[in-house]
Amino acid sequence: MRKVISLMHMSLDGFVAGPNGEMDWIGYNEEIFQHAIDLASETDAAIYGRVTYQMMKGYWPTVLTNPESTPQELHHADWVENVHKIVFSKTLETAEWNNTTLIKENIAEEMDKLKQQTGKDMMIFGSASITHTLADLGLIDEYRLTISPVVLGSGTPLFKDVKEMLKLKLLGAKTFADVGVVALHYQVVK
Repeated sequence: MRKVISLMHMSLDGFVAGPNGEMDWIGYNEEIFQHAIDLASETDAAIYGRVTYQMMKGYWPTVLTNPESTPQELHHADWVENVHKIVFSKTLETAEWNNTTLIKENIAEEMDKLKQQTGKDMMIFGSASITHTLADLGLIDEYRLTISPVVLGSGTPLFKDVKEMLKLKLLGAKTFADVGVVALHYQVVK
């Protein structure tokens, strides 16, 4: 069975975006970008909420035609363009980006069908809303977190309205010392 993995950048105090949605606090460098590319290569489906989907759709296709794009950016842009994209939205009428499936309702049933299909794992890329929804439904199998050395004080939390304790097993950790970021890999204990 395919797994659902949430890949999120997070502040030390547990926020994935600042109070106004800002993400300029994320510790980032080429090594962390390569880490994300490596994680993406282990999957064959990208999961997004509407906001993240529209942001990605507006950015990554432009990388393919930008002469200043780095080889890493071009590689990831090609992957994003061709990977199966799953977008959850109650307000989008259509999702026209290449290889996109729009799910508007019956989230648990639709995700169960996707998990039963053959293929690699599916990864949520930085979408807090769909991470909250799928976590509430018990559909996230792993968390891949990159924790930046910053305390935001408020914003969008990674874990929101948790109804019961969530036990996690640490599968791995990696440090990116030059920017002070720690990458953690957790499995949900069911």
